[in-house]
Amino acid sequence: MGRFDQVRANLRRAYDERLEKARLEREAAAAVEEEPVVEPPPPVLDPGHPSTMSRDDAEIPRGLRLTAAWSWRLLVLVAALAVLLWLVSRLRTVLIPLSIALLLSALLAPMMGFLRRRVKLPPSLAAFLVLITGLAAVAGVLTLVITEFVDGFPALADKASDGVNQIQDWLTTGPLHLNGSQLDATFDAATNWLNDNRGSLTDSAVSTATATIEFFALLLLVLFVTFFFMRDGHRIWLFLTGVLPTPARDPIRRAGEAAWRTLVAYVRATVLVAFIDALGIGLLLLIINVDFWFPLATMVFLAAFVPIIGATVSGAVAVLVALVDEGPISALVVLIGVIAVQQLEGHVLQPLIMGRAVSVHPLAVIVAISTGVVLAGIIGALVAVPLVAVLNTGIRHLVQHRHEPPPDSVIISAD
Repeated sequence: MGRFDQVRANLRRAYDERLEKARLEREAAAAVEEEPVVEPPPPVLDPGHPSTMSRDDAEIPRGLRLTAAWSWRLLVLVAALAVLLWLVSRLRTVLIPLSIALLLSALLAPMMGFLRRRVKLPPSLAAFLVLITGLAAVAGVLTLVITEFVDGFPALADKASDGVNQIQDWLTTGPLHLNGSQLDATFDAATNWLNDNRGSLTDSAVSTATATIEFFALLLLVLFVTFFFMRDGHRIWLFLTGVLPTPARDPIRRAGEAAWRTLVAYVRATVLVAFIDALGIGLLLLIINVDFWFPLATMVFLAAFVPIIGATVSGAVAVLVALVDEGPISALVVLIGVIAVQQLEGHVLQPLIMGRAVSVHPLAVIVAISTGVVLAGIIGALVAVPLVAVLNTGIRHLVQHRHEPPPDSVIISAD
């Protein structure tokens, strides 16, 4: 009897397994029948493909169509750039103080961060102390430069007069063999030019006085903006990017932060390179015993903020002063020293200190400086290159961290 029950249990188990298998097959078949069939979207054809064009357009050669398409797009870009430059030229009275304040904020940012993190000062007090310290340093240096220039200018003027007489003697006795009448005619022409343009020179003096008043107004605006940039810079940036569409906020904010780090690094490296240049040329002038060595070193320091052109102009002025003050041998030594310092700056200091992150191609530097001079004069040349470095970093950051579109949204061409 027990054996019969075991056989019956096995048959029952086999029957239940067949029922379960049949049920699972029915459910799977029903699921397949109920699942909707999703057809892929039709491909989006390239508008330039012959199948999407009219018959007349299809008869135009493809090269001509592409050239026309690129041409009108380039014209639109050029027009947009022209409008942008026009706006910059019209608003330069506002944009120049903002640019200078941005550079000063980047220069003073390390000191501001030290006072905030280490000393635990509030933002307003830290920004005020940093600004006052910077003003005191600039005022002290300018006082030393002006004092030394005023004290030594009469002696330099006498030496310059002697230098002019030596040049006149060389022109008459040297290889050119110019006679006295020719030299007198040249000096008479220069004197007549000064007399004829005395009115314009007087007007220039009046305009210079007006420019001085505008300079002090500009200085106050720069200090005011710099204070708030140092105190509320991060909040101002968050507010400006808050008006952008939501998907663009985070990428733009991150790109702006990367550009700000580049600006801080650029200004810090430029100050260090300018200090090394001024120290080298100033020590050389001091050793040769050239008057105005300290004002000339200060001029080299300030001119170094305008890459390539600033170093060339300041070096030329140092050589001319050495020529007038100490003679041609000293001028030749200064010329060799200036060339050596510039080569050290271009091939060692800038690549080592600035690095690739803030490096800008020399062609871009020249174009930026030229554009800055046209738009805003010397100040435009000063702020042009750092702004180009900032834009370069921001654009590269956006390009490198952009999100690729999903495959379904890719435009498919039927070529």
